[in-house]
Amino acid sequence: MDSVEAALLWTIPGSVLLVVAVGAYELLQKRRRKRSGTPLAGAYVDEVTAFLYGTKRMELDHRDSMSMMRDDEAQGAPPSQDVDLDRGIVILRRDVPGAGPGEQA
Repeated sequence: MDSVEAALLWTIPGSVLLVVAVGAYELLQKRRRKRSGTPLAGAYVDEVTAFLYGTKRMELDHRDSMSMMRDDEAQGAPPSQDVDLDRGIVILRRDVPGAGPGEQA
């Protein structure tokens, strides 16, 4: 067996051992509360899976685009307050328990 065959033979087991080692290190860092954010091992597994499966790439792209979108409290519902900056007033609406949609106190 020459060096090229040995390198190809140990590529997958070596990368699995590397991911396990990095995951263990990140777990220790998380317990010590020194690091936050996306774990490196998780990002590595996501990228390898995206390389092997095209639908995973679409899922990751969708996840990235959704994280950049603004999340409104009540999408499609009328706002519970109005702010008029020109007049300097805020109008707060009180919900009436028996009122239907669009009715106010």
